[in-house]
Amino acid sequence: MSSTPDSAETTLAPPSPQDAGTGAENLVIIARQAILDEHRAVFGYELFDRSTAADAHTAASDAALLFNALSYAGTEALVGRKTVFINCTHDSLAGAHLELIHPEKVVLEVPVLAADATPEQIEAQIPVLHALRTRGFRVAFNQSVLRRAYASWLPLASFIKLNMQAFKPELAEPLVKFARAHTQATLVAEKVETAEQHERMAALGVKLFQGYWFAQPSVVKAQTIRPSQATIIQLINLVRKQASTAEIEDLLKKDPTLSFNLLRFINSSGFGLSCEITSFRHAVMILGLKKLFRWAALLMTTSRASGSPPAVGQTAVVRGRLMELLAAELLPPEECDNAFVVGVFSLLDTMLGVPLERALETVALPQSVLDALLHNQGVFAPFLELTKACESGDDVTFARTAEALHLSNRQVNWAHLQALAWAENLQGDD
Repeated sequence: MSSTPDSAETTLAPPSPQDAGTGAENLVIIARQAILDEHRAVFGYELFDRSTAADAHTAASDAALLFNALSYAGTEALVGRKTVFINCTHDSLAGAHLELIHPEKVVLEVPVLAADATPEQIEAQIPVLHALRTRGFRVAFNQSVLRRAYASWLPLASFIKLNMQAFKPELAEPLVKFARAHTQATLVAEKVETAEQHERMAALGVKLFQGYWFAQPSVVKAQTIRPSQATIIQLINLVRKQASTAEIEDLLKKDPTLSFNLLRFINSSGFGLSCEITSFRHAVMILGLKKLFRWAALLMTTSRASGSPPAVGQTAVVRGRLMELLAAELLPPEECDNAFVVGVFSLLDTMLGVPLERALETVALPQSVLDALLHNQGVFAPFLELTKACESGDDVTFARTAEALHLSNRQVNWAHLQALAWAENLQGDD
């Protein structure tokens, strides 16, 4: 038997600031199973998210798994410098989390479509898969890709995983021969549970193996260090305004949890840098505003401070953008920035699980913003009321506030659609 890590648990305990949360919602649990070469050396690891229910595999969970693995779980202890295999949904393949990953480190395991998929649906996936290959990602399929309907996918395969539990022993040789004749992909025998299965596939020239016969999945637990969502929102606002590196650096210096996560992320093996980054300024310059924006947005939507669902963060961002767009019709540019802050911070009590007044004590805000949030007064109050009416479908309040602001239904509805699309693009490709 191999000396590959077995099912023993490993607990990663990074240094944590005193204000870091300690609840179960801050625990990231990632399982890994080794993929071995013919010499029993570790070629890579397949990662599984054990923080969520097994049946909750979605595009969002793909993003969270990769993001948590890189930002929180301490990549060096998790996978070292080995290749990472991640199971994906088709919906997740266009996600912005992939923009943050060094392609050479990651193999995306892509499922074939449902059994009733049409030829047109199968063909429609090719541009997405081809774009991933062009960016440097390697793609793995299971043996179902060897069916005739998927012939057009075969040139895009870097790996094909042959599930030893999915076919009879006598079909192993014709399956391997067919794969070799029609693809350049490396074959991986997975779910290998006996010496006999290993020997059979090795005799056929298969070089990579995965399964319980070698190693049970080991579990890596990490207590995450989550910065406050208020600070993440400040960072998003700074980047959105294309603030200077110095301004962004100042914010990072004020929040040790945010800066710790950024440095840990940018120094992770998944980011692909050859030297360690220790300066906040250097980290911001290397990441760039676009990637920093994506990182902050994903950080906010994967954060679960006080158990609040990530959808709350999404709603807050929609509010902020809608407030900004509505204010742009009537107020000067500097006031539009404050309108954005009012919208985003209007759900801060829900996100942080504390009364709004207490939540706002931690952030320096203009009086006009505080007036709107705490007293429903001042220049931003009607904009916030209109934004909430858009969200709730309150037609009476919508009509009253829109009329008071001299905004037409069309103007408000168009702005709302733009805000929703903009919030989606925080996690999507733009």
